[in-house]
Amino acid sequence: MTVTACPCSPFPLTVTGAPHARWVLLQPVAGPEPPAAVPHALSQRLDAPFLHCALHLTDWDAQLSPWSAPPVFGQTPFAGQAAATLSILTQQVLPLLRRQFAPDPAAAWVLGGYSLAGLFALWAVTQTAAFDAVAAASPSVWFPEWLPFAAEHPARIRAAALSLGDREDRSRNPVLRSVKDCLLRQQALFTAAGLPTQLTWHPGNHFQDAPQRTAQTFAEAVALLSSAQ
Repeated sequence: MTVTACPCSPFPLTVTGAPHARWVLLQPVAGPEPPAAVPHALSQRLDAPFLHCALHLTDWDAQLSPWSAPPVFGQTPFAGQAAATLSILTQQVLPLLRRQFAPDPAAAWVLGGYSLAGLFALWAVTQTAAFDAVAAASPSVWFPEWLPFAAEHPARIRAAALSLGDREDRSRNPVLRSVKDCLLRQQALFTAAGLPTQLTWHPGNHFQDAPQRTAQTFAEAVALLSSAQ
């Protein structure tokens, strides 16, 4: 695999994989460091060529939250800047990837991520049809007013892969403790809409094996898309 940095893109990108890829996997990440563990784990799970595109964000809570909300932990509220992030992603980053990396014209595009990036992916696919699938690993579906919003705004995709640690609902924080129930309700919304969906349970809490869980969730989204063809 090759790794290419694109520091001049609207978001700095780290693109790992092969040209003319069949699968293009986009993942918001925190900070400037390339998430090397995710592409490595993907290479062990995917047989077809893929591009993994990490979008490096500077303010995780602000840039990925779909709307303003009070803090759930700490003292900083969520700023609700996801719309601006999505606009840059669809209008500037995706065209840049097509120009510079020339994925297969029939490539499937999967948006995913871990924690709040997983929620961002779930929200984004209600706003645009630019992606074929979502891969939400341990997504922050406890986010205030998320489930009522999701019930009124169907996802515009062909498949959804979800995952969660089996101890994540044991948090001392009462909001975070709701994550398991919220994710089951999210799965039910997808299923009721007839959307091919997989929910995978991983051992451990929210902070265990995040790169491996993320890669597995991306791979499961790819498998769902493959089986639907």
